[in-house]
Amino acid sequence: MATLTIIVPVFNEEEFLGALLDRVLAAPLPKDLERQIIVVDDGSTDGSHEIAAHYAAAHPSIIQVETHLKNRGKGAAIRTALPQAKGEFTIIQDSDLEYDPREYARLLSPMIEGKADAVYGTRFAVGTERRVLYFWHALANHLLTTAVNLFADLNLTDVWTCYKAFRTSLLQSIPLRSDGFGFEPEITIKLSQRQVHIYETPISYHGRTYDEGKKIGKGDAFSALGTVLRFAVQRDVYKESGPEILDTLSSARRFNAWMADTIRPFTGRRILEIGAGIGNLSRCLIPRRELYIASDIDHEHLARLRTRLAHRPNFRAVPCDLVKPEDFTPLRESVDTVVCLNVLEHVEDDALALRNIYSTLSPGGRAIILVPEGMSVYGELDRVLGHCRRYDDAELRRKMQSAGFSLETLFQFNRVTRPGWWWNGRILKRRRFSRIQLGIFDSLVWLWRILDPFFPWKGTSIIAVGRKPAA
Repeated sequence: MATLTIIVPVFNEEEFLGALLDRVLAAPLPKDLERQIIVVDDGSTDGSHEIAAHYAAAHPSIIQVETHLKNRGKGAAIRTALPQAKGEFTIIQDSDLEYDPREYARLLSPMIEGKADAVYGTRFAVGTERRVLYFWHALANHLLTTAVNLFADLNLTDVWTCYKAFRTSLLQSIPLRSDGFGFEPEITIKLSQRQVHIYETPISYHGRTYDEGKKIGKGDAFSALGTVLRFAVQRDVYKESGPEILDTLSSARRFNAWMADTIRPFTGRRILEIGAGIGNLSRCLIPRRELYIASDIDHEHLARLRTRLAHRPNFRAVPCDLVKPEDFTPLRESVDTVVCLNVLEHVEDDALALRNIYSTLSPGGRAIILVPEGMSVYGELDRVLGHCRRYDDAELRRKMQSAGFSLETLFQFNRVTRPGWWWNGRILKRRRFSRIQLGIFDSLVWLWRILDPFFPWKGTSIIAVGRKPAA
C-alpha cells in the first residue's frame, strides 16, 4: 500500500482548520493509496494548535502535528514537515479552504502514470470553476509567473498556486532556503534546474478576500521578486556533493556523447547499464535498442530515470546493487551487453561485482567497463564521489579475466582532463566541479576528440571490453 503525504501549514486558521481537515480525511484517493497528514502549526496565537491536536488524537495513525514556537512562514513549515514525510508523493495543502481536497486524484494522476515528477494545479485554465476576485492581484501573479518562467525557461501559467504535488524523494533531496511565500518561486526554479518533468492540471479555486482573511499582500510580491532573482543566479539544487557532481556532468552533453560514441561499436541490441544515475549516458545509447535496462541503487535516480525516459517503450529501470547477487538473479543471461561506467571503483568487492556482471550476459555477450586510471591522481574529488580506488591496466585486466571474461581490448580514454583532475582534486582539494571550467571544456570537445590520442600521458579513465565465451 503506497502513501500520500499531505503537508498542511497553519497560521491562525481556527475558523477553517477543522473543516479543512474533515475534507482532507474524506478526500477520495487513487486506488491503493493511503494518507499521512502532517499539520505544522506555524506559531499560531489563536486556537489552531488545539484543533490540530484534537484531530491528531482522534486519528493518531494518520495525523501528526509539528509546532513552531513563533511564526516563521510557509517555507519554514514545509521544511519542518518534510523529514517526517513517508509517502511516495507529497501534496502541499493550505488550510484556508481556497483549494478543494477532492481534486487530489487530478493532481496525482500524471505522477502515478509515471509522466511527471511534480504537478502544479493551475487556477487559470479555461473551463474550471474559480471565484472572481482582484484584478491587480491577478496581474501581479501573472507578472511574477512570467519572471519565474523567464529565468527558469518554463511556460507555467500559475507559479503561485498553492496546490503543488511532488515525488517526495525529489522534494526531500532539494535544499529549501525560503521561510515564507518565497517557497513557490524557489522550488519552481530549482525543479527547472534539476530538469525534472513538471505538469500542470486545472483546479477549481475559491479565493478569499482580504476581509475574509487572505494573508498574501504587496510586501510578499516584492519579496517574491527578490527570491526569483536570488535563485535565478544561484544554483543550489542538491543537499549532497555526489548527486550535485552528477548534475553538473549532465550539462556536459558533448562529453557524454563522446563517451557514448567511444563505446557504441561494442554494444549490442539488449543492454543493461549499471549505475545509470540520472541518465546522462542512457539517453545517448538507448535509441534503436531492442531492450535497455537502466539500474541504480539510488531510488531517486530510478524515479528520475523512469520519468525522463518514460516515452521509450524499450526502457526499464530496476534497482540493482553490484555486490548483491540476488539483484542479478532475475537478469541472468538476459542481455548481450553490460555497460558499467564509473561504477566499479565505488565497491569494495569489485571481484564479486564483476562476477555478477558476467552472470547477466548471454554467451558471447560483452561487458564494457570504464574505471578511473591511476592512484597517483587520487584526490578530494575521488573521495567525494566515493571512489575506493583508481585502477591501472594490469589490475583491471587481471580482475576481468579472473571473473571469466576474455579481454577483447583495453585502452586509455580522456587524456585531456587528467592534469585538471590532479590539480583540482589533489592540489586544490576541491569537492565539486566548476561549471565554468566544465562548460569551456565541453564546448571544445570537438577538438579534444582529435587531440586526445596524442597527449603523452595516461587517460583519466581506462575502458576495458570483455567477452563472455560462447557456449
